[in-house]
Amino acid sequence: MVSKDEVFSEETIEGFQEVEAEKGDKKVPIEHIIYQSSEQQIQGDIPPAVASPVSKAEELTDFDAKVLKGGAEGSSSSVFAIGGGGPEFGGKKEVEAGSEMERPDQVAEIPVGKKKRPEQKERGQKKKKLLNNFQGFLSELKNIEGVQGKINFIKTKYLDNDLRSLPPYDPELDGSLLEYGIPEGFTEVERYWVDEPYAFISVIENREMKYYNLVEPTLTAYEKTVLEKVRDNLEDTLTQEDMSSETDMNAILINRALRLLEQYYETLDVPSLHKVVYFLRRNFIGYERINGLVLDPDIEDISCSGINIPVYLYHRVHNNIVTNISFGEKELDSLVVKLCQRSGKHISIGEPIVDATLPDGSRIQATLGKEVTTRGSSFTIRKFKGDPITPIDLINYQTCSVEMMAYYWLAIENGISVLLAGGTASGKTSLMNAISLFIPILSKIVSIEDTREIMLHHENWIAGATRRSFTVGGTGEVSMYELLKAALRQRPEYIIVGEVRGKEALTLFQAMSTGHTTYSTMHASDVQTVVNRLENEPINVPHVMMQALGVISIQMQTYVDEVRVRRTRTIVEITGLDARTGSLRINELYKWDPLNDVFKRAGDSYVLNEIMRARGWTQQKLMGEFKNREQILAYMAVKQIRDYVSISLIVHLFSTNPGLVMESIENGTLEDLILHRA
Repeated sequence: MVSKDEVFSEETIEGFQEVEAEKGDKKVPIEHIIYQSSEQQIQGDIPPAVASPVSKAEELTDFDAKVLKGGAEGSSSSVFAIGGGGPEFGGKKEVEAGSEMERPDQVAEIPVGKKKRPEQKERGQKKKKLLNNFQGFLSELKNIEGVQGKINFIKTKYLDNDLRSLPPYDPELDGSLLEYGIPEGFTEVERYWVDEPYAFISVIENREMKYYNLVEPTLTAYEKTVLEKVRDNLEDTLTQEDMSSETDMNAILINRALRLLEQYYETLDVPSLHKVVYFLRRNFIGYERINGLVLDPDIEDISCSGINIPVYLYHRVHNNIVTNISFGEKELDSLVVKLCQRSGKHISIGEPIVDATLPDGSRIQATLGKEVTTRGSSFTIRKFKGDPITPIDLINYQTCSVEMMAYYWLAIENGISVLLAGGTASGKTSLMNAISLFIPILSKIVSIEDTREIMLHHENWIAGATRRSFTVGGTGEVSMYELLKAALRQRPEYIIVGEVRGKEALTLFQAMSTGHTTYSTMHASDVQTVVNRLENEPINVPHVMMQALGVISIQMQTYVDEVRVRRTRTIVEITGLDARTGSLRINELYKWDPLNDVFKRAGDSYVLNEIMRARGWTQQKLMGEFKNREQILAYMAVKQIRDYVSISLIVHLFSTNPGLVMESIENGTLEDLILHRA
């Protein structure tokens, strides 16, 4: 006897012969047939390639069993039937043709060899052709090249051709996709689209407070069923390659979804199609129920504090505001895991806290479960502004004055180190990203961060980020201190550290002392707090090394006319150490006046005078350079030339050909110069 796995071997197939069996009135289930050739017996189920189209459960009065390429008719071959599937067969039993089966442990041998009927002959030919095709298919899969070729053929024929697109949707003809009414007792303050025509924001208020409502399409019971079925199918068929290829992910997803909908749900009308595809896009490519919040350009922070707690936002217009979105426990845990995975990080009960950066640059801090946050999983997303904040934006926001920004430009261009301090969300990193546009375009820059926040627009920039340990013992960890030591060997002209909080600060000040220009941020509310943090644990910068720092800027978040704003509280210059007391000497150059919301200059600049002496300029030359930069910034602010590409281009042109830039400003043709050079 041979196993059924050998049925498709060439040697076995050659040994098959067509036989026909008849067993009187007895009904024999087709799955109990055992094929036997003249040379060997083959026990097992009917091979799929030669199986009769009769179902397994069907019982045959006159049944045939055909085996391919066999001996002559009337040979001594026999076919056996075994029990187990019918009421008349309790086990194996050997019987005479037409006799009753008595013992369950025997096998019935049925003589064969009758002449084939015409329809049987035709079926045999079809089976033989099918087997030949099957043999050809198997021969193509003998090696990995053949398998890959067959996969590519299937992809080319069935997947890649004829990319489908959604049929056009007309609100006037097809009706609205959204159903929304303003609750009684509320008035609508503002309404705007975040994903037209599928999702909009409605800000409503009553006598107590404002509410932020995300409005999305409402699905019928049938549409929900269709969505679940298609989603399950897509989860099985979509691959990582599909969702990370250079081809538009949105187009791939829509094509696969519409293919499935055409096959199984042709009755869906156009609005239903658009609804289903919207939710598929939102869940597969977007961020599920908070996707509309992520798309809203006016939101700065998205915060979920736990299970069944509404999501809160910080809105640029409406400040802190509550939404109509909340999550159950399982849904919230699933979303937190997904957000971390999108960021390339792993979160689990063993490691329930993660700091990461989402693909769009937004920063996320997440916790999983109730062990570290007792109200359940939580997440906070600090959104990255897709359109970077530039010096012109900060001037228009009145975070800094034109004169202060010109001061930053001249100081950074001449290699003065700057430390930006302030409280949480006071605008430290935004200011550092903005003034980094004043760094000469060809200079080599190295940045070091825990979580990626610095966004520079220079090509000659090495962006470093720390890495957590792979093990409990700390193996494989790359700290900011290690990155900073490596950066000093990379011959940078400018070193930018995201935030100093430990021993890396000492290395940073050593880099300043050896001539490297550095920029960094720190959490501190005033200059004295900055000095105290630097001189004490865990930073421990020696008092003498503090004078290597050039400028300290204190940022703050405050209120002006009941509107929350960000302001530069003060700009202080480090002038050295007092010879008598040994304390740090400072010069407060600019200070914000909260009463009138203006910036005042307190006196002469120690840093600018140092630049004048280092460059060999006269006082008149220094003031001319300063005024030229003020004039350029003021012109761009008035003309709303605020994009980072234009500002980078103007800064570079001014460093190489200042006369051309100043002439363009006087003639009012700076925009034409930018278009010509871009």
